[in-house]
Amino acid sequence: MDWLNYHHLFYFWKVAREGSIARAAEQLHLAHPTISKQLGQLEAALGDKLFERVGRNLVLTEFGQTVFGYAEEIFIVGRELQDAIRGRPRGRPLQFVVGMPDVLPKLIAHRLLKPAFEISEPIHLVCHEGRYDDLLAELAVHRLDIVLSDSPMSPTVNVRAFSHLLGESGLSFFAKADLATKYRRRFPASLDGAPLLMPTEKTAVRRDLNQWFNTEDIRPAIIAEFEDTALMKVFGQDGVGLFPAPTVIEKEVCRQYRVRVAGRTDAVRERYYAISVERRLKHPAVVAICKTARKNLFK
Repeated sequence: MDWLNYHHLFYFWKVAREGSIARAAEQLHLAHPTISKQLGQLEAALGDKLFERVGRNLVLTEFGQTVFGYAEEIFIVGRELQDAIRGRPRGRPLQFVVGMPDVLPKLIAHRLLKPAFEISEPIHLVCHEGRYDDLLAELAVHRLDIVLSDSPMSPTVNVRAFSHLLGESGLSFFAKADLATKYRRRFPASLDGAPLLMPTEKTAVRRDLNQWFNTEDIRPAIIAEFEDTALMKVFGQDGVGLFPAPTVIEKEVCRQYRVRVAGRTDAVRERYYAISVERRLKHPAVVAICKTARKNLFK
């Protein structure tokens, strides 16, 4: 039977967390060559490279990311074992790690994630934001439990994962009270020439909005585009222009940003997905999110 050298694995874990052998050596009070040698022995035992050098930095390879994910779990459990032995048992909350693209509305994310705190066991939620492709890569190596997204998995993405539809919503257009009153008349025709704040072209909702405008022969004056929809809402709150958001969070948007609804459309639908590596969902928090979204939020 092959035995894993956990000393070597621990040194690898420290280097991966610190980002360099020098910083890990300083923390471990060991010489730089000692750690380098033991990393080499671990790579030889595992049969693949754990790091690659990019400039002066060490960056985990894809194989290294997989090993790091397991090492992280191993040493977290090890610390808990030490606490238990020392007579300080500590309840271990269920870890729930979620990835979200920057373009996902924060109010939607909050509504989706809230049921995770209502399951029977304590939970430790960790939220990561980033580029969609980067999040899928993290999901593929099991560093995320799910990715919440406004679009399903593309068939061109080389990741084995499954898209679970949570629900969909029409769009509402919001603005300060005076603007909302002005453009509410003859909506949506009133949007022709109206000052509009929009998500960027890379979002699914923006592409659908462009198509809807063409169909309705509407040419709004798009005065700003945002990757961060929360920032878009802040500018809308300031009276710069109208902005779209899902109808399902109408009340929250009006209350939080002190705006009013100028009009609604069901011709443009925003859809939301939980993307997981499992076809059948098992994580209790993911199951709760999907059940609540389908039964209550998007009913």
